[in-house]
Order: sequence, then structure tokens, then C-alpha cells
Amino acid sequence: MDEPVYTASAPRPVGAYPHARRAGSLLFLSGIGPRSPVDNSIPGNRHDADGRLIAYDIEAQCRSVFANVDAVLAAAGASRSQLVDITVFLTDMAADFATMNRLYAEHFGSVQACRTTVQISALPTPIAIELKCIAALD
Repeated sequence: MDEPVYTASAPRPVGAYPHARRAGSLLFLSGIGPRSPVDNSIPGNRHDADGRLIAYDIEAQCRSVFANVDAVLAAAGASRSQLVDITVFLTDMAADFATMNRLYAEHFGSVQACRTTVQISALPTPIAIELKCIAALD
């Protein structure tokens, strides 16, 4: 059955879209970032006294975004073993690719999903990584 998926275990979407949507035997996850589902904070972000972002911790953001993907999959009755395609969006490929790639291998390495990694100039919140995933449901 085709239906949207929402969960309180992942951060609220920043727009009018669900966390995921079933379409036949496929599950499409919306872009998932590292924001905390509890308080919307961004792990590893540091701000100056004026609230401007001055530094971020890509390892903390990777671990958080991977956990958020797992939470959305679980809410849909799926697991990471069902992932078939993952797009990784990074805001700084040169600085963050090696760390992301290492942590990705730890978390998703056994899945063997297809993957594309691209650098983009910005994401809709002050995050350094976002994942877009497709899973094949049984």
C-alpha cells in the first residue's frame, strides 16, 4: 500500500513532506539530516556569540544522520539491509569525504547499496551532510 511515513524518532521535516513514502515495493526516504529528533539541535555545531556557525563536527553529524535514517526505516517496517540506493550530500567534499566514507563503511558497508556522493553549496539548515535513500521492501 502506498502511504507516507512519519515518525517522532527522526527530526521533523523542514517542509511539507513525509519522512518517507512507500510506492509499491519501494520506499523512498526524503532527505534526512543529522538534526536531533528530541530538540532539533545539530550535533557538533558550534556557534559564536552572535549565533553564527563557526565550526561543525562531521563525525558527530554522520553518526546522527545514519541513526536518523535507521529510525525512518524502522518506522516504515524496514531496515538498512533493504537499502538499494543512497545519495550523500556534503557541503565540503574536500574536508569531509574521508571521514564520511570511513563512517559510512562502518554503518552501511555490509548493505552494498549503490551510492552517489555529491558536494552542494548549502542545505536548508546549517548541516554538513544529508542522505537520500531508496529501499526495496519485501
